Amino acid sequence: MLQYIFSAPGRTEISGNHTDHQHGCVLAASVNLKTTAVVTLNDEGVIRVQSEGYAPVEVDLARLDVVPEEANSTAALVRGVAAAFAQRGAQLKGFDAKVSSTVLPGSGLSSSAAFEVLIGNIINTLFFEGKLDAVEIAKIGQYAENVYFGKPCGLMDQMASSVGGMVFIDFADPQNPNVERLDFDFAATGHALCIIDTGADHADLTDEYAAIPGELKQINACFGRDVLRDIDEGEFYARLPELRRAAGDRAVLRAIHVYDENRRVLAQREALRRGDFGAFLEGVKASGISSWRFLQNVIPAGYKAHQEVAFALALAEKLLAGRGACRIHGGGFAGTIQAFVPVDMLDSFKAGVEAVLGEGMCHVLNITPNGGMLEREEEI
Repeated sequence: MLQYIFSAPGRTEISGNHTDHQHGCVLAASVNLKTTAVVTLNDEGVIRVQSEGYAPVEVDLARLDVVPEEANSTAALVRGVAAAFAQRGAQLKGFDAKVSSTVLPGSGLSSSAAFEVLIGNIINTLFFEGKLDAVEIAKIGQYAENVYFGKPCGLMDQMASSVGGMVFIDFADPQNPNVERLDFDFAATGHALCIIDTGADHADLTDEYAAIPGELKQINACFGRDVLRDIDEGEFYARLPELRRAAGDRAVLRAIHVYDENRRVLAQREALRRGDFGAFLEGVKASGISSWRFLQNVIPAGYKAHQEVAFALALAEKLLAGRGACRIHGGGFAGTIQAFVPVDMLDSFKAGVEAVLGEGMCHVLNITPNGGMLEREEEI
């Protein structure tokens, strides 16, 4: 009997904060934290997933339509991925998967996308002759999360996990995004990538996250468009008085961030292409400042005593002492921040962060070249 070992990495957003839902540009990378599955086939027509630390999940392949009561569950993701493959003609069979993960839930490293890519690679390899490429598997993950799980996410998370390495993604056509893998040797820069857990909880922040695309939608409506990517920036600035009246100042500031952030992503891509890591770091700093000042996804509205993300950024800047760079990471408001730390000060930086925020709150990561994959198969 054969068993198969599959894996999919977590991802980190490198630049392009909240640009994907406006059909913008992002830089992202897969990291050396991954979700792994040990898979064996069964003849029962069901997919069973036993994730370490969670209740087991069972999905009957005879029923692949949306199950409303499964919303926000692992079963919904499994069912959605399986349904997408069935729609493409895959002849599905049952399997048992024992899943473990070093991708930290709620860390902004996207454990859900890694799981979707993992299931997608299992089905693609075992039941569809590997016909789908990494981009199509990422789209299937997004479909499962949007339609079955019930979360209106963009495609960046799944794309970075599926493709692997550092990638530039242009979402001008979200159904067919332009994906460019950047052959950049991050290890040679003399910097480490750190993800810092701020200790802030995502709970009760759904309205804050929803307000960003919601307010941008108000801006877009003034132009009869769906996304900022389709609105000429010059026309946007020419109509500022009207936009402020129609959508409010915060919506206008958030749109300014998106326009500027797209330019930053392009500039950072060019910097990486020519090996100018200093220019890239300047873009990281500028992205962080813009996210705080214009996008305003650092401090939730009305928060006074508890401003964990803002505090963590201030602490990181103090410890970096003008070197490296740090910024908000992912959706913002809670979760994690990102820091590029010179290797010669990594130990003192990590110790300084954990002395204040607590042991284990600073995670030192590497960018890995591997996306979702079959690692090996073996006789048991």
